[in-house]
Amino acid sequence: MEFFNTRDALQTALDMRRLTGQRIGLVPTMGNLHEGHLALVDEARKRCGYVLATIFINPLQFGPGEDLANYPRTLEEDLEKLASRGCDAVFVPPDHEMYPNGLDNLTLVTVPGLSERHCGKSRPGHFSGVCTVVSKLFNLTQPDAAFFGEKDYQQLQIIRKMAGDLCFPLDIIGVPTVRLPSGLAMSSRNGYLDESQLLKAATLYQCLQIAADRMQQGDRQYGKIEQAACSRLEQAGFIVDYFNISHADTLEPATDKDRQLVILAAARLGPTRLIDNIRCSLPVASVSIATGME
Repeated sequence: MEFFNTRDALQTALDMRRLTGQRIGLVPTMGNLHEGHLALVDEARKRCGYVLATIFINPLQFGPGEDLANYPRTLEEDLEKLASRGCDAVFVPPDHEMYPNGLDNLTLVTVPGLSERHCGKSRPGHFSGVCTVVSKLFNLTQPDAAFFGEKDYQQLQIIRKMAGDLCFPLDIIGVPTVRLPSGLAMSSRNGYLDESQLLKAATLYQCLQIAADRMQQGDRQYGKIEQAACSRLEQAGFIVDYFNISHADTLEPATDKDRQLVILAAARLGPTRLIDNIRCSLPVASVSIATGME
C-alpha cells in the first residue's frame, strides 16, 4: 500500500494511475477506523481499480468545546486495517498541507438549506467545515467515485448536493451503516462509551425501529411519534438533541404526502454524542388513505 503525506507526491502518483485508465475510488476518513470505514473500502474495491483512502482529522469541522484535541489517533492500526482490505494507497496530510494559509480568512464551502437542520442546527459551522475539506479532497485527488457511510445521512445528502451544484465530475456512493449485534451503529466515538453505556446506546436504534414500525402500520402523527421516542431515550439516560421524521431528500419535516422518509436522531449518553438514522418507505395506498382521513 502506497503512503503519501504531501499533495505533490499524491497527485503525481494519481496522474500515473489515470494514464493506465484505472477508475479511482476515494474513501475520506478521519482515522480511528472500524468496520464501517472498512465497508467503504470494500465497496470502493468492487467498483474501482485503484482505491485511495484519506486520513485527516479536519479541525475546521470541530466547534468550540468539541473533541478535536481528544479525537482518537490510531494511525498504525489504521494503516494495517486498510492494507488488509486491499486499499491501494493512503493520503495522511498534516494540517499545513490541507490548509497552507491557515484557517483565518479561509474560503468556505456552504450548502444552504440541507445544512441548517438537525446536526447543522446544534453544530453551527460543522457542515461548512465538512464541505470545505471534502471539496479540497475532490480537487486534489479528482476521483471517479467517492464513498461515504449512510450513518451520517445528513452529511451524505449535503455532499451529494454540493457535488452536483459545483459540477464535480464524480459519483457519490452511499454505503449502508454497519452495526454491532445490538444494533448500535459503528462509530469512532463509540470508544468513549464504557461497558454499561454501550449496552444503553443500542436504545437509540431501537427507538428508530419502533418509530419506523409505527409509521409502516399507518400512524401519521409524526409529532407524537417523535415525542414518544424522545421520552424513551430520556428515560434510558440520554440527553436528546433531536429525533426528527423528515423527507428523505430535502430533510424537511415530513408531511402526509411524503412516502420516502428518513428518521434522524442525535443524543448524548454521558459526554458522547451519538447519531443514527433509519429510512422508511411508506406504501402509496396507505399514505393516500391517511391523507383523506385527515
